[in-house]
Amino acid sequence: MSPEQMQQVTQRWINWITELDKAGQLADRGNRLKKAGKVVRPEGLVTDGPYVELKEAIGGFIVVKADDLDAAAAMAKGCPIFSFGGNVEVREIDVL
Repeated sequence: MSPEQMQQVTQRWINWITELDKAGQLADRGNRLKKAGKVVRPEGLVTDGPYVELKEAIGGFIVVKADDLDAAAAMAKGCPIFSFGGNVEVREIDVL
């Protein structure tokens, strides 16, 4: 990807997140996640990871304010990741 294309991609993300924020729907901008990680197992074993068996990986996250999962899914339809063949997973946060 050329520097110009990368700048365009970045701008699409900025625009989408800014729109959510202006609409009062953004709770946390989240962050991109690095590819490297560790998996800690119950017996104390620590391995490089996160999940070498998976075909997909979580690349980042944001937290939105929505009335329900359907509303959050509707917001996700504008996510720039779709232009790269990616998916958005929508989940409710379970407050402990």
